[in-house]
Amino acid sequence: MAGSGAKKFGISLFGFKKSDVNAYLERVIREFDQRLKEKEEENARLKAELGELKEKYDKLFNEADSLMKEKEKIAGALLQAQEKAEMIIKEAHDRAFKEKMKLDQMLEAEKEKIVDIKLQLKQLKGHITDILSRYEKQMEEVITDIENCEKNYDHTGQEAEFNPKKNDEYEYIKEQGECAG
Repeated sequence: MAGSGAKKFGISLFGFKKSDVNAYLERVIREFDQRLKEKEEENARLKAELGELKEKYDKLFNEADSLMKEKEKIAGALLQAQEKAEMIIKEAHDRAFKEKMKLDQMLEAEKEKIVDIKLQLKQLKGHITDILSRYEKQMEEVITDIENCEKNYDHTGQEAEFNPKKNDEYEYIKEQGECAG
């Protein structure tokens, strides 16, 4: 344990010289105490460092555990949000499909109404054209009768008889009319 290797003691009458042995032992004890103190300090330092590392490990372990739980929670929330989004999209798609079907039915009904209205307009146009033709014919007859009445007018101041023809649409109230000149 001595730093210089083997120690040589002086010899006295009854063995080794007691003062040399005692000095050596004191030096060895001092060195041992010094080394023991250093080892205890190192041991205390290592224990403190181990305690700090254990605290850091526990803290990191707890953080990792918290992060893992948070990750699972977030993953669950994301999954739930994705499922909800898919459900909302499906519901929106279903509503849009139903609305489209409803609008298609309404469109088809409106198209049928338009076809019916066009048919009615065509019939009404034909009826109006027929009425106008009869009216024009009747007007021509009235004009012809008026012209004939004017030709037959007695220059003596007496009026000739006016007898217009009857038809389905119009009926003259008077059997004899006066020619208005």
